[in-house]
Amino acid sequence: MIFVRPKNELTVSSLLYSFIMTRKKKHPKESFVNMTELVLPNDTNTLNNLMGGRLMHWMDIISAIAGQKHCNSTVVTASVDNISFRSPIRLGDVVTLRARVTRAFNSSIEIKIDVDAENIPEGKKIDSNSAYFTFVAVDKEGKPVEVPELVPETPEEFELYNGALRRRQLRLILSGRMKPAEANELKSIFDIKEA
Repeated sequence: MIFVRPKNELTVSSLLYSFIMTRKKKHPKESFVNMTELVLPNDTNTLNNLMGGRLMHWMDIISAIAGQKHCNSTVVTASVDNISFRSPIRLGDVVTLRARVTRAFNSSIEIKIDVDAENIPEGKKIDSNSAYFTFVAVDKEGKPVEVPELVPETPEEFELYNGALRRRQLRLILSGRMKPAEANELKSIFDIKEA
């Protein structure tokens, strides 16, 4: 028996090409989110400073919103990079959080959150902190789903996009899911040569 492929049948390579070319694309500005909060007494510790846990809660919320806007699906927090508190945020300060997607992988996205605080009566504004959160897009059963590709446009967006692969490899190494020897992007930073 001889099998003859019909002329209109798609090959694996043509299917792959079609898949790559039809993957939805989005720009960072499409999922940018800005959120403002007023630090009230219930948000503070005994020194009248914003509690770190409250700020992390706000950061998780804003980054989840940005993630949902990019993915058009539910997203769940997968990891949070180091959050360092550079300056205390005081009772009565206005806190502004900004979140934007920096890179999309298969089912995960990296989001950068920048936080500043402003004492409006005194006219003082401080850059409080920033962090990277990783989210995974999931369906109604909690299974990972493909996310749209991110297309950077500005020099800053390209810089964040390019650095995201290194940050991802570092996360994978720290979580034990990648061996340091496999982290080619990190090796290139330190100019590590194979022995």
